Amino acid sequence: MTETEPAREHRQAIARHLAELHRLHLALAADSRRLKALHLDGHGQAEIEIAAEMLEQYMAATGAFLENMRGRFEARLPTLRRAEPRGSEVAPGQGAQGHGPFWYAFSRLCAALRQAERRVG
Repeated sequence: MTETEPAREHRQAIARHLAELHRLHLALAADSRRLKALHLDGHGQAEIEIAAEMLEQYMAATGAFLENMRGRFEARLPTLRRAEPRGSEVAPGQGAQGHGPFWYAFSRLCAALRQAERRVG
């Protein structure tokens, strides 16, 4: 199945945002490595407090994001399910053209939602 122009634009926008998120992750990792200087300067408790704050805030933010996205797409599952390709069967019992790729994509979304639920829960 060929991807439509709007779908390609959405995919590219999300890819850009994920690349930006990756750059932010690298920046946070670099910041966390620099915390070691506090300990070396005799301020170990400050390093501990800042590290705990960073991890707590990160987990809260990512947990809230995952929960929001999980809820949003779980609510849409019935509507998305009705988008199954219709038409004459390619072969008896095989479904309409595009039936297999559709259900593969749908199953992939369901698996990602279960994984998000485990991470949030």
